[in-house]
Amino acid sequence: MIIHNVKVFPSKIHLPKKKQLAWKIAEIASDNAKLDKEAIEMVINRIIDNASVAIASLNRHPVISSREMAFKHLRKNGATLFGVNSKLKFDCEWAAWSNGTAVRELDFHDTFLAADYSHPGDNIPPLLSVAQQNKKSGIDLLRGIITAYEVQVNLVKGICLHKHKVDHIAHLGPSVAAGIGSMLRLNTETIYQAVQQALHTTISTRQSRKGEISSWKAYAPAHAGKLAIEAVDRVMRGEGAPSPIYEGEDSVIARILDGKKALYKVPLPKKNETKKAILETYTKEYSAEYQSQALIDLAKKLKKKISNLNQIRKIDIYTSHHTHYVIGTGANDPQKMDPNASRETLDHSIMYIFAVALEDGSWHHVKSYSKARAKRKSTIKIWRSIKTHEDKKWTKRYHDPNPRKKAFGAKVTITLKNGKKITEEQGVADAHPYGSRPFKRKNYINKFLTLTENILDKKEIERFLKTVQNLRKLKSGQLDRLNIIVKKSKIKRNLKKGIF
Repeated sequence: MIIHNVKVFPSKIHLPKKKQLAWKIAEIASDNAKLDKEAIEMVINRIIDNASVAIASLNRHPVISSREMAFKHLRKNGATLFGVNSKLKFDCEWAAWSNGTAVRELDFHDTFLAADYSHPGDNIPPLLSVAQQNKKSGIDLLRGIITAYEVQVNLVKGICLHKHKVDHIAHLGPSVAAGIGSMLRLNTETIYQAVQQALHTTISTRQSRKGEISSWKAYAPAHAGKLAIEAVDRVMRGEGAPSPIYEGEDSVIARILDGKKALYKVPLPKKNETKKAILETYTKEYSAEYQSQALIDLAKKLKKKISNLNQIRKIDIYTSHHTHYVIGTGANDPQKMDPNASRETLDHSIMYIFAVALEDGSWHHVKSYSKARAKRKSTIKIWRSIKTHEDKKWTKRYHDPNPRKKAFGAKVTITLKNGKKITEEQGVADAHPYGSRPFKRKNYINKFLTLTENILDKKEIERFLKTVQNLRKLKSGQLDRLNIIVKKSKIKRNLKKGIF
């Protein structure tokens, strides 16, 4: 790996493009690095994971709406839509829009946390849709996805967006553009311009994850993927981009992030070095913000130590800066304590999540968020007794560059009415690669079977699982087989008229 220093240059100083971060990204996207066997297997795991959560969310309102929009963009020899007969094809950018929304809706796929946040699995829907429309092979798709993960993970390690209230999809646009360029084997110059355009068009604020969180949280990554596809299309036709997008005098860094005196250090592999960043990422066992995963496991264990939850006086959670200020009481969002809040808000409230997991000793992607569940009096009592605190020890562990030491958990102290205190802590989720029971292929398959139960026919389940595990052998034009078909009667419609 090479650590690239990224800083702002005044316009009077010409920065050669070969010294720009976007060019460095384009260089590794256009190289001929050998594909790592473990990385290939993890891509297959994540395609299964994405399919699980996408099928489970097919009839949720944002997904229905995104699908209806895609229905208006039929295209012969285009891309497929999750759940829809594969004989029907759609413009790849609209397939990416709909499929990306389905993947993101339940907040239940993979994650990578470092200087910023990310869900690298958001790269897969746009890459798959472009691959289908362009008749690419399984190896082509693998190459593109591995590159996209590499770029996003390393941008997340090096550049913090959330400090400036910029949404993390600003790292997704460039990674999708790089992944598509890698998959289509575009030259370095084309990918360089596409990365810059994709970043320029995907800057948005974190209000999408603040206050009353709406369905836009599900749409945001799909929108970034769609914009990245369009960016690649434009530059393939010879168009350029704002440049240098990272280092320029009025660039993203200069005007939106740390400013003209900023210095970022972004790691990237050497040219032709094997890309393995996907192996540093981790999926979710529970449908909730990733920083709650270890706390759900911890709550389940603490439940066994408390015979009567009515005896709880207060709960203090000592955790990282990120957890406290984003999903904890440090966010100062009254909605995070409101039983009438949206599902999107509740899955970003560690107070709600911990209270429900402590009471139920389990977690369910639908039942744990029901209106009746959120309004249960006993839950509200525990919920409102919880306070989070930043602990510098946990913040340091959150940012530890060593994957084996990096932690996203907390220490929890439960104080009972009789004054007794029960304290437990946990660094990573049980399902984390360094947890007590790391997710393996069988766990991804089990998650798929659980989330698609009563939705998919057994024959279709067997067909998909067999196909995806044979991904590297799929030939040009065979990637439509990665689509999953649901009986038409099980797919809900939204017939409200829009523009399209």
